[in-house]
Amino acid sequence: MRRRHVLTLAAAGSVAGILRPATAGAAEAIPVTFPARFGWGAATSAYQIEGAAREDGRGPSVWDTFCQEPGRIRNGDTGDVAADHYHRYAADLDLMRDLGLTSYRFSVSWSRVMPTGRGAVNPKGIDFYQRLVDGLLGRGIAPVVTLFHWDTPQALQDKGGWENRDCAKWFADYAHAMFQAMGDKVPIWLTLNEPKTVVDNGYTAGTHAPGKRDRALGNVVGHHLLLGHGLAVQALRSTNGSSRIGPALSLSPTYPADGTDGARRHATIADGEENRRWLDPVLLGRYPADWLALQAPDAPVRSAVKDGDLAVIGARNDILGVNYYGTTHVTGTGARVMLHPTSQATWQEIDPNGLYDLLTRIRKDYGDLPITITENGMPTTNAMQDPDRITFLRDHLTAAHRAIQAGVPLESYHLWSFMDNFEWAEGYTQRWGIVHVDFSTQRREPKASADWYKGVIGHNGL
Repeated sequence: MRRRHVLTLAAAGSVAGILRPATAGAAEAIPVTFPARFGWGAATSAYQIEGAAREDGRGPSVWDTFCQEPGRIRNGDTGDVAADHYHRYAADLDLMRDLGLTSYRFSVSWSRVMPTGRGAVNPKGIDFYQRLVDGLLGRGIAPVVTLFHWDTPQALQDKGGWENRDCAKWFADYAHAMFQAMGDKVPIWLTLNEPKTVVDNGYTAGTHAPGKRDRALGNVVGHHLLLGHGLAVQALRSTNGSSRIGPALSLSPTYPADGTDGARRHATIADGEENRRWLDPVLLGRYPADWLALQAPDAPVRSAVKDGDLAVIGARNDILGVNYYGTTHVTGTGARVMLHPTSQATWQEIDPNGLYDLLTRIRKDYGDLPITITENGMPTTNAMQDPDRITFLRDHLTAAHRAIQAGVPLESYHLWSFMDNFEWAEGYTQRWGIVHVDFSTQRREPKASADWYKGVIGHNGL
């Protein structure tokens, strides 16, 4: 999910054709109708909702370790219990059915399935996810399963984690075990969630697990994550199943903050970090030349890229997951400035038009690969009545519909998040869900935004 760290950008030449000005506002009149069979979903992740951190053979992850380090998480919160979804999943699935969801994106806890990250599968861990998938299918909800949402098994981190090239192979072995266990019950597999956030927050700012501050090392981690993605794609292909697969990338349209040449130049650099260094290897089988040119001659990432890696990373994807939270505006000095309102998450610049720009740009630059919006949402301090979230969702869905009308092959939408949860370094101080969770009693209650979204699903539009 989201990122808070913003890089300080160095100078470089511009890349023609990458940046486009933001569109003027959504002029489309409501109501609008989405295509037949458009998927309406919501999203969560394992560590943020499951709890049961030490039950049924689950091994610790880097987030279990990180949360125990003093000062890492606001108020000393942890995901030990979270929303207790591990024990309450059946009731949660009933809530999803009652809302009319047709799709649910969740992640698997790698260390629940393989407690040390490698070797034998934990039967109780596999059984939980099999029950979850069967429960979704029995309620008419399609499971969209993310294999890695940041919770690297601690036993693997002790061996270097994603800093170690072998982690890509370990991830592929884990992915293959999940493919064998679930078969074609899962129509869509997502390999990685937001590798950019792992690099930016986990290895640059140090605000996420594993809490390191070494950008050069982080870029190596980024490459190994992408290599793991490619190997997992190959693993699914080897099963000859009918499931589709792709990554879930956090992308942010990047614009000059003013009309100066310096701002345009720095916006191009920012676009390389925010978007192209992830999209290009996965969809084109190469790193952007201007991004590579910015890496020092002795940068570790240069030696980390081995012959054949980019062919693996660029293996054919069936679908692209897009996490969209807002835009990025950059000045002539490379600083980020906010030109639109922000949410409680002060890094989030709310600009629905950016979603239209992003989706149409992906089609223009990378072709007609099917797209699913895998995350889109905002936190709000309103407990049950959340008109600001409703406005946010309405505006972004309007932008998504405009993109569909422009020819973008967008097939589904997953809001973030289905319910309030553990929000990483912010602990329980931010509420992103459309279902309220009282963490003292674990009582669930749909918010006004949930009722609104139920109506959208029922009408297949706004």
